[in-house]
Amino acid sequence: MAEGLSAMARTGRHAAHVTAATAAGFYPALHLLDRPVAGIYALFTPIAFGILSPLPGAGRERAATVLRAVPAAAVLVVLGTVLAVGTWPAVAGMLAVGFALAFGSACGPRIAGAAPGLQLFYILACFPPYEPGTLPQRLVGLAVGGAFLALAEAVLFPDAPEPPYRTRIADALDLAARAASGVVRGEGPDPGTAARLGAAGRELRLSRLPAGARPTGAGRTDRALAQAGAATRRLLDQLALLAGHAPAPGDTASAELLRGIAASCAETAAALRRGRRRAGRVLAGPQLLEELVADFLKSRTGAPAPRAVLVRRSTVLTAAVSAVTVRTAASLALGGRERLYGLPREQFWYAAEGPARLTAVRIRGNLTRRSVVFQNALRTALGLALARLVAGSLDLSHGFWVLLAVLTLGRTTAGATWSAVRAAAAGTLAGAFAAGLLIVGAGGSSAVYAALLVPMMLVAFTLGPLGGPAWGQGLFTLVVATAFAQIAPVTWRLAEARLVDVLTGSAIGLLCGLLAWPAGARAEIRYAMSGLLRAAAPLVRATATAVTEGAGSGKGGAGENGTVRSGAGRSTAADGSPSPGVRLTLHRLRIAEAAYAQYRTEPAPDAAEAARDWLAVLDHGSRTLVGAYWLPRTDGMPGLPPEVRRWAREAAEEVAAATVRAAGFPSDGVRVRPAPLPPEVAERVPAPLLAPLTDVEVWLRALARDLEAGSPPEPGDQPARYTTASHSSASADLA
Repeated sequence: MAEGLSAMARTGRHAAHVTAATAAGFYPALHLLDRPVAGIYALFTPIAFGILSPLPGAGRERAATVLRAVPAAAVLVVLGTVLAVGTWPAVAGMLAVGFALAFGSACGPRIAGAAPGLQLFYILACFPPYEPGTLPQRLVGLAVGGAFLALAEAVLFPDAPEPPYRTRIADALDLAARAASGVVRGEGPDPGTAARLGAAGRELRLSRLPAGARPTGAGRTDRALAQAGAATRRLLDQLALLAGHAPAPGDTASAELLRGIAASCAETAAALRRGRRRAGRVLAGPQLLEELVADFLKSRTGAPAPRAVLVRRSTVLTAAVSAVTVRTAASLALGGRERLYGLPREQFWYAAEGPARLTAVRIRGNLTRRSVVFQNALRTALGLALARLVAGSLDLSHGFWVLLAVLTLGRTTAGATWSAVRAAAAGTLAGAFAAGLLIVGAGGSSAVYAALLVPMMLVAFTLGPLGGPAWGQGLFTLVVATAFAQIAPVTWRLAEARLVDVLTGSAIGLLCGLLAWPAGARAEIRYAMSGLLRAAAPLVRATATAVTEGAGSGKGGAGENGTVRSGAGRSTAADGSPSPGVRLTLHRLRIAEAAYAQYRTEPAPDAAEAARDWLAVLDHGSRTLVGAYWLPRTDGMPGLPPEVRRWAREAAEEVAAATVRAAGFPSDGVRVRPAPLPPEVAERVPAPLLAPLTDVEVWLRALARDLEAGSPPEPGDQPARYTTASHSSASADLA
C-alpha cells in the first residue's frame, strides 16, 4: 500500500510538471499570440520529454537532460520540415532517424531515455502540409516548451535525488571492511556475516536501481563504476566464503593482507562518498594494496603449507585482487588518471581512451544482428518508416498519430506487443467515444475546451502511466481532442480519426513484431550465452597453459572456431593490447549481458527456461576473463614435474570441454568435477610453485560451480539459485 501511494505521488508530481509546462507555453501561443503552429510544438514538447520519454534522474537531472536534448530536437524538426516535401523523402528520413535514435540507446541511459521523445519531433515535422515558412514558429514552440518543462522539473515539487550508484558501492565496501577485519580477528564461522555480505551484493545489482542511476553508458566513468560494482560483488562473495569457515591459526601473511583489504575498502568507500573529481591513489595503510599483494605472493614461496591453508590463502588472494580492482576502478570513475602499475592493463583498457573512441567501441560491438540493441533499433525503424508510408499514401487525417501508436505500443516480443495493442485498442475506443460526446456537447465553445485541458492533462498524465496502455491511450485521446478543438473547429470525426490512426499504427506495430525477431531476447539469450561459453572454453585451456608454461606458450589468442592459437595463454598480444581470445570473450560477454538485461524485462518464460540460471553463465564468462588477467603472473614454472603439467592440462581440458558441452544446453545439464592435484604429486612440487597451482585449481573449481549452477536442475532437485557461494562476478548484472 505504501509503495503504491508513493508511486502515485511521484507520478502525480511528474504530471504536474508536464501539465504546468504545457499550459505555460500552449495557452499564450494560441490564445494571446495567435500562433497555432508554435502552440502545437509548445504542447507536444513537454509531452515528448515528460511523458513519452522516461528521462532518468530526479528533477534537476531531468531538467538538464531536457535542455541538452532541445538542440537535437531542433535539428530533427528542421530535417523533418525539409523532408516533408514528399512521402518517400519523409519515409527515408524516418528510417534513418528511427534507427539512429533507437540504436543510440546502447550509449547510455540518458540517450535511451530521451530517444522516444526525440523521435516525436521528426514525426511531427515530416507530415504535410509542406510549409518551410512555419519553421521559425516550430522552433520557438520547441524552445518555449523545453524551457518551461526544465523550469517545472527543477523548481515545481522537485523530487528528492536518488542516491548515486557510487554510494551503494561505498556502503558495500564499508561492510566488506568490517567483514575482513572480523576474519582477521578470528571470530570463527559467522553465517550471519555471510548472509549480510550476500544481501549487500544483491543490492549492487543494476536491476535494484532506477534506470538513470545505472552505470551502463559508454563513457569512462560509467564503465569504471560498473567494473567497481562487479568487483565489489566478487569481493563480498569471497569474504563471505572466508567468514563461513574457521580461520587458519598462525597464518600471519593472510591476516596482514586481510588488514590491507579492510583498509583499502574503507578508504575507497570514503573517496566514493566524497565524490571528488580527482581521487588520486587510495592507500591501504602505509602501503598500496598492490604492494601488499606482492609481499603476500613472496610469502607463499617459503616453506610448504597444508593444503587447507593453501586454499584459504588462494581465496584471500582472490579477495585482494577484487579489492585492487575496486580501488583502481573507483579512482578512474572519480576522475583519477593513475598509472596502472603492476595491474593488467587490458582489464582497464578504457582508462586511456577518449569519449569518442569509447562510444565507437560500444557502437561497433552492437553492430551485429545478434545484438538485441540492433534488433530493437531495426524493428523500430522499419515500423516507423512503414507507418509513415501508410499514413502518407492513404492521406490519413492526423497521420502522425499512426507513428505515435507504433512508437508507444511496440514491445520486444510479439506476444507483449499483442497484449499492449489489445489494451490500447479498447482504451482508444472508449476514449474516442468519450471525446465524441464531449465535442458534440461542447460544440464550438473554445472556452470549454480551454477550461478542461489542464484538469484533463493532470488526470491523463497521472492515471495513464499507472493504468497501462488502455488507460494511457484512452485518456490521451481526450487530451488531444480537447487541445485540437482549440486550434481549429472540430467535429466528432476527430475522435473517429484518432481511433482509425491508433488501430492502423497498432496493426503495423504488431506486423513488425511478428516478422522481426518475434521472440525478443527469449530467443537470442540462448545464442548469446552459447557464444559466450564457446569463446570462454579455449581461454580456460590457454590460461592454465600460461601459468605452467609461461612465455614459452607465446602470445596469441583463441580463434572464432574455438581452436587455440599459439600462445593463447597470455591475456595481451605482442603490442600490449588484449589478445584475440580475451577480446572475443569480452565481446561475447557484452552481447550476452545485453540479451540478459532485456530478457529480464520480458514476460516470464516457461518453467524449463525459468529453471536455468543465466546469471551463472555470465559469471562463468566474467570469471574466465578475471583468471586470464591475473593468473599468468610468471614466465612459467621451470622444474615443474611433467605429471603436474599433465594434471593442469587435463583439469583445464575437463572444464573447457564441460564449457563447450554447456554451450549446447543439454537437457540433463552439465556436471563437472575437475580432478584435484593428487597429494602424491603435490609432494614433488617445489614449494614456490605449489601456491600458483592451487590458485589454478581453485579457479577451475569455481568455473565448474558456475557451469553446474547454469544448468537446469536434475529431476527432484530444486532449481539452481544464485547463492553467495557462487562467487557473483557478472560485470553488468541486471538480475
